[in-house]
Amino acid sequence: MNYCNLKKSISFVILLLLLTSTGCITVRQFQKPFFFIQMTDPQFGFFNSNKDFVKETENFEKAILAANRLRPAFVIVTGDLINRPGDSLQIAEYKRIVAKLDSSIPIYHLAGNHDITNDPKPQDIKAYRKQFGPDYFTFKHNGMLGIVLNSLYFKSPAGVQKEAAHQDKWLRQVLQKSKSSKSQSVLVFQHHPWFLTDPEEKDEYFNIPRESRKNYLSLFSDFGVSYIFSGHYHRNAWGKIGNIEMVTTGPVGKPLGKDPSGFRIVKVDGNQISHQYYNLDSIPVQIR
Repeated sequence: MNYCNLKKSISFVILLLLLTSTGCITVRQFQKPFFFIQMTDPQFGFFNSNKDFVKETENFEKAILAANRLRPAFVIVTGDLINRPGDSLQIAEYKRIVAKLDSSIPIYHLAGNHDITNDPKPQDIKAYRKQFGPDYFTFKHNGMLGIVLNSLYFKSPAGVQKEAAHQDKWLRQVLQKSKSSKSQSVLVFQHHPWFLTDPEEKDEYFNIPRESRKNYLSLFSDFGVSYIFSGHYHRNAWGKIGNIEMVTTGPVGKPLGKDPSGFRIVKVDGNQISHQYYNLDSIPVQIR
C-alpha cells in the first residue's frame, strides 16, 4: 500500500470512529438480520387425556427436525410443555425430544398453566424451576433483548404474591436498563396473551385480567417494547395497542380451532420484525 492509500485508510477509520462516538452511526446498525422459531403448547398428554402422548411426540419431533434444518438463531417454547403438572413421563418425553435439537441452537422454555397449575402456590413454582430452570429471565441476540415472563403472576397471583412482586421489581429494572442501553428491539415472551384481538376485551380464560393488562401494557409502551409473543389459546390471534403487537401463536401440539399444529417463524432486522405461522406440513425448506 502506498503512502496516499494508507493516508486515506487512516482518515476513513478516524471518520468512522468520530461518527460512531457522536451517535451518527451505531454498531447496532451493522448487526446481521436473523430469524427465530416460536413454538408453543406441545402439551404432552393433551391429545388423549393423559393416556399417552403419541401424537405430541410425532408433532414435536417433526418441529425439532424442521428447526435443525432451518438453523434459527434460537428456538423458544412459550409454555404448556406438558399437560399434567409434575407428570414425570410427560416431562421426560419433552426433554428427550428437546435433546434432539442441534446443540448449537439455543432453546428457551417458559412456564404455562399446565406446567405449574392454574392457581399456583410457591411449591408449584419451586417444582417447575427444579425441572426446567428459571421462570423469568432475559437473553440477547444481535441487538435484540428477549424478556421471558411467568404470566401466571399476572393471571393468578393470589397464591404467589411474593414471587409476583419479585418478578415485577425485576421486570422494571430490566426495562429501565434496556432503555439506558438502547436495545435495538425489545420482545416479550409469555404464555398467556394480554389480549387476543382487542386490548379492551372482557376478562376470560384465554387472556389476562384488564386491571393488570392495562398497567403492564402501559409500562411496556413507556419502555419501547414492540412485540409480545404468547401461546395458550391453541389458535392464532393478533391485536395491537399503540406500537405494541400482541401475537398469539397456534400450538405445536393439539389445536382447538381451525389453525393446524405448527410454529411461528419470526424475522428480525434491527427494529424491523415480521412473522408468519406455518403448519407442520408446510414448513419451508429454508428461510430467505
